[in-house]
Amino acid sequence: MPAFAPPIGGPAPAGRFDRRLLAPMMIGAILNPINTAIIAVALTPIGVALGAPASETVWLVSSLYLATAIGQPLVGRLVDVFGVRSLFLLGAVLVAAAGAIGLFAPENRDSIWWLVAARVILGLGTCAGYPAAMHMIRAEGDRTGLASPAGILTLLSVTTQTIAVIAPALGGLLIGAWGWRATFAVNIPLGVASLLLGALFFPRRTGLEPAPEHRPRIDGIGILLFAIGMLALLVFLQNISPALLWLLAVALFAGVAFVWWERRIPDPFIDVRVLSGNVPLLLSYVRSLLTATISYTFVYGFTQWLEDGRGLTPTVAGLVLLPVFAAGVAVALAFGRRPEVVWKLLVGSTAQLIAGLLVLFMTGSSPIWFLVLAMLVLGIPQGLNNLAIQNALYYQAEPARIASSAGLLRTFFYLGAIISAVIYGNVYGARATTAGLHTLGWVVVGIAVLFLLITVFDRSLARIGRGTHTAG
Repeated sequence: MPAFAPPIGGPAPAGRFDRRLLAPMMIGAILNPINTAIIAVALTPIGVALGAPASETVWLVSSLYLATAIGQPLVGRLVDVFGVRSLFLLGAVLVAAAGAIGLFAPENRDSIWWLVAARVILGLGTCAGYPAAMHMIRAEGDRTGLASPAGILTLLSVTTQTIAVIAPALGGLLIGAWGWRATFAVNIPLGVASLLLGALFFPRRTGLEPAPEHRPRIDGIGILLFAIGMLALLVFLQNISPALLWLLAVALFAGVAFVWWERRIPDPFIDVRVLSGNVPLLLSYVRSLLTATISYTFVYGFTQWLEDGRGLTPTVAGLVLLPVFAAGVAVALAFGRRPEVVWKLLVGSTAQLIAGLLVLFMTGSSPIWFLVLAMLVLGIPQGLNNLAIQNALYYQAEPARIASSAGLLRTFFYLGAIISAVIYGNVYGARATTAGLHTLGWVVVGIAVLFLLITVFDRSLARIGRGTHTAG
């Protein structure tokens, strides 16, 4: 294996994680969550300014989801083949360019599609952050001989959770000070900072990527089939109707063709032969999907009920939701340095189940303390599940495919987010009623039970983190 090529500033410290890598890793990891959350407060101002209806502004949300769900495993695979630095720097340039497009887009009726294009470019640019971070953590683990980087993984998880909390408030401040264009323009300094930090501290080679003369061919056909299948599936899920059943047929056909193609070539985009034999990794992907489905169902579906069914103002509803994120960060900080995952997942899935049951007892006159209690309970899996799944993937994925495996994990996560929108959109209809909330509660209970069952019967989890030394 080639030697680790150190970043600017001298050789990496022996025996411990190179702390200089933290800055580019953290800023790369927050690019996607900050842009996922910040747009929520910008949709109405953009619609008013451009005269665009909600049916068009919603594409500002959907376009980022679609680009990210497809782009994460693709960029992750490129990171595995070509290394972290070049892909990270290219992503930073795309992020800054997307910010500039949003800042200087003309302000007329058709400008909404300029902004949608900017969000697509932004989604692709942010795809490098998380796979690059996981690749570097894996490479540093191999270099230092530390089997578990639990402390570093915790820092990564807490950083993204914290950004998810403050991003809507940041968006409100930016819009209040400089207008809706500021929610795009903020990506210019973020992109430039990513570019500088990545150039300074990410090494040209880590040793995980193959030598230039041994690089595999890029599986263009596999990438195309994956993109077609995912795009058709995600668009169908966001607009379920009999008239769009042909999209589901396209997704199924592309999926079958993708699996057939990937099984017959030597250097596949996603090695389905290895993946199909790696049941623990597949279960981690399923857990990520289920976690996202529950989390987004609560964050968006429950919030709608707080305003419609409980009659709270948007400000108070946001305050009721804050304990979810506060508890999640606190739990992750308290237990993140422990590398074991099985008890985290068991406690997290049990807390999900309890949170779903608490929803069944909510009414239009439920006291605020009861609502806050439910959110505190939900914060436990918010902190434990994502952290445990991330740790599990670190052990379950092939080292040579750690970045693409991490990217595929994000694809499943965003698929869960889209499924949650389908669920609460169909349950509520025109208004978020208490009866609809109770239906969502039963859905959460069912998903939590499924999560608990696949965790209880997954015996491979018990081996993760035992007898390892951690880096933090």
